[in-house]
Amino acid sequence: MTTSATAPFSYVRPSSVEEASRLLSRSGGSAALIAGGHSLIPLMKTRLVSPEVLIDLSAIDGLSGISSDTNGLNIGAMTSYEELESSDAVNEGAYALAEAAGQVADVQVRNWGTIGGALAYSDPAGDLPAVVLALEATISARSARASRSIPADRFFRDFLTTALRANEVLTEIHIPAPSKGTGSAYAKLANKASHYALVGVAAVIQIDGSGTCTKARIGVTGAGPFAKRSRRAERILEGKELTDSVVRRAAERVGVEYQGMFNEDIHASAEYREAMAKVIGVRAISMAVERAG
Repeated sequence: MTTSATAPFSYVRPSSVEEASRLLSRSGGSAALIAGGHSLIPLMKTRLVSPEVLIDLSAIDGLSGISSDTNGLNIGAMTSYEELESSDAVNEGAYALAEAAGQVADVQVRNWGTIGGALAYSDPAGDLPAVVLALEATISARSARASRSIPADRFFRDFLTTALRANEVLTEIHIPAPSKGTGSAYAKLANKASHYALVGVAAVIQIDGSGTCTKARIGVTGAGPFAKRSRRAERILEGKELTDSVVRRAAERVGVEYQGMFNEDIHASAEYREAMAKVIGVRAISMAVERAG
């Protein structure tokens, strides 16, 4: 049974990451961080999560913004989808991220929702987890006493579960600069009402001067309980000239890591998601190949 009302909660608004971390530690697991709220609030309304305390990150300086250098992009966790979509640096250095951000929900959500919230809650239907996997991003987390960096392919653990520790705050995402001959793309089959991904595929393809794929990274979301790399599809692409038949053969394997665990709900069956992973896989890989060329 679901309800549109959340369980009762308290609200605090710390002024530093350290203070937020200490509040998390003292809560004993009963608190949740909130940024834009577009990942957390729907979960609270359906009682999938029921925190006793909400810790609002909006008063903490230094958690938003986009910067770039020769090493790549640095994106603050409180950076909104709209900022990602409109950023010249993101469009030039990680086009799939801007493309995915522009497909999230509607204008109001894109103005408030944040990249940090999208990643920290590991929503199985969220768009950005697949993209940061394909872009080989590194996710920075801080507590009151320490900081660390987590590779994206070790970050998403399970349904609504990440590698973040109970007292850590996600602070920044680093995306390495693309090599020459790299193209990226994100495509999805969206729920018509919510725009959540029934299946979403991000592809990053690198091609050398002879037309051979030297590197492929594929991230998948929506299909299963959490976003995953499609390593078998990657292996089919790497070392080959990316003809239509090679792309189709790789796309056939896009969802194979979800065998036995495809999502099934009122919006789509497991069989439908499995079939659509192949269709959307062809679309995303083909777009990335075209942009690499």
